[in-house]
Amino acid sequence: MTPRPLVVLFSGVTWDGVRGSERQLTEALTAHADVLWVDPPVSPLTPRRYRGIGSTRRSWRPSLRAAAPGVTRLTPIALPGLTRPGIRATTWPLVRAQVRKCLPRKPHAVVACSFDDVLGRWDALNVLYGTDDWVSGAALMNQDATRLRAEEKAALARADVVLAVTPELAARWRELGADPVVVPNGCDTAAYRDIESVGPAPVPDGFPGEVAGVVGQLTDRIDIRYLEAVADTGTGLLLVGPRDPGWEPERFPALLQRPNVHHPGAVPFTELPKWLRRMDVGLTPYADTAFNRASFPLKTLEYLAAGRAVVGSALPATRRLAGESADVVAVAEPDEFARAVLATLRAPQDARRRQRYAEQHSWPARAAVVAQAIGLPVVENYRQR
Repeated sequence: MTPRPLVVLFSGVTWDGVRGSERQLTEALTAHADVLWVDPPVSPLTPRRYRGIGSTRRSWRPSLRAAAPGVTRLTPIALPGLTRPGIRATTWPLVRAQVRKCLPRKPHAVVACSFDDVLGRWDALNVLYGTDDWVSGAALMNQDATRLRAEEKAALARADVVLAVTPELAARWRELGADPVVVPNGCDTAAYRDIESVGPAPVPDGFPGEVAGVVGQLTDRIDIRYLEAVADTGTGLLLVGPRDPGWEPERFPALLQRPNVHHPGAVPFTELPKWLRRMDVGLTPYADTAFNRASFPLKTLEYLAAGRAVVGSALPATRRLAGESADVVAVAEPDEFARAVLATLRAPQDARRRQRYAEQHSWPARAAVVAQAIGLPVVENYRQR
């Protein structure tokens, strides 16, 4: 039997971290190929339990184990202080060597989800997958923008295929000589298909019956003015996800003092349906920044997959979704945001229509586009079951 094609994906996040675009695309891509998922490297001083292995013992050995059907996960080891300038030069040669040693067969493609030095070193197709405009987000990620620009040029030059999450990012990369394929983020429609049969998550006594909410990380990407305006209307406001301690250190605690605002913190992905079941409207309250303008917020499509109405700030990606179907996504400027939420709450609700719309943007649909772009045999029946 001919073995399935193998894709090596160097992720910018660990498999056990937030289940974002890289992991969800990987899981959908297994319809077309096997995937070797490579975590960001860790120090040998890092206890094994923090590598998803379940032991406190430290080890100089990389760990290789099954992560999901069709996905093998490798956590490589690098020298302590692996991001420091002097040691950094050793990090990626060490990682590449460990990947080569663990390859079960020749890969069809190597995909980089960052500018790290992993492309152009393989007898395989080299693919750069841009999930965000990392240069524009350098300050947000505490990275050196000058270094990222240099690494960006090098990665684009080494890539045979470039994937970009938005037309805005693709346009910037075209100025640098690339010819990107636009692959927007998708959503896990199967996770929310039966959401109406799920019991809603508990909220404090006296919490309002009409609820708007945010699911995701609370960071500088979010403009707190939108949240404050929604809370001012008396609508229940749920904030589901971890908060960066440095984000709005005064205004956020004040927001939480309001009786109609509840922050349960981070919750497992498997529990998200309960919180989305509690919401009537999902919010995408992103600030107007260069980084956000080139992004495609995952949460917008997740709300739609759960059948929830959406009100978002005027990001290009949100405007495009609203342009496709204005009755499932509303776009509002800061001074109109709260009124748009109230209008959406009062409008007729059609959860099934939103879910059908989300199916057009599912991760299996995105994976089929990626498979075609990188020359994999495309499995036609890619819809989620």
